Amino acid sequence: MNRQISNTSGHPHCGRVEIVEYDSTTVGTRRKVRVYTPPGFTRDQEYPVLYLLHGIGGDENEWFEHGEPHLILDRLYGDGKLMPMIVVMPNGRAMPEDRAEGDLFAPEKIQAFERFELDLLHDLIPFVEANYPVKTERESRAIAGLSMGGGQTLNIGFSHLEHFAWIGAFSPAPNTKSPEQLAPNPQETAARLSLLWLSCGEEDDLKYVSDRTRAYFSEQGIPHVWVEESGGHDWPVWRNGLSEFSQRIFRSVRGE
Repeated sequence: MNRQISNTSGHPHCGRVEIVEYDSTTVGTRRKVRVYTPPGFTRDQEYPVLYLLHGIGGDENEWFEHGEPHLILDRLYGDGKLMPMIVVMPNGRAMPEDRAEGDLFAPEKIQAFERFELDLLHDLIPFVEANYPVKTERESRAIAGLSMGGGQTLNIGFSHLEHFAWIGAFSPAPNTKSPEQLAPNPQETAARLSLLWLSCGEEDDLKYVSDRTRAYFSEQGIPHVWVEESGGHDWPVWRNGLSEFSQRIFRSVRGE
């Protein structure tokens, strides 16, 4: 496994972020992914995993460079508010030329975000489970994302509850399926979810996506946490979403 350390302070209370590459049979190339391992990480212990997805203008670097999840998580660990976990930050644009360049809304690039579902399930998750000491049951696997990645999170998470028990969408974009498509069997969905988190800025022009989704969840009795924050479609909302969501996952308490 090729490994590039992206940041490490050497301090025992700080986690580590590294860039690794995996073979994607879905895309037909080697792809890069950032992986955060928590403070005190050891291969003698198994960890749950959070898959954290970026927006349409980003790649595997977006969260790290703009959201600084390693700093958010390190602080929460220091305060004793977080379950030890590994966080995987992939490139959700599953195509050979996967950089965020040119027309980001070109049809082939939108299709690549849809194709990422196969890359995640068939290539990335098996790679993580083969190379890191992780728990493999659904209760130990979470997925979350911002904007385009928030839509991917809902689309993939609801379609594959056999893989994910914890779902968090921060300002999901219009790529989000209709709520009736996400959860056509509300009672079954409700029974399988450990936590469903949905947050959005009150000034976000895409808030209608969150509004229609949460309205359906409420009507159908699907337990969820809804947070409407001050702000727009921007990083303060997404950083806070990660902070709040990460504190709640991999615990036994269900969202309400």
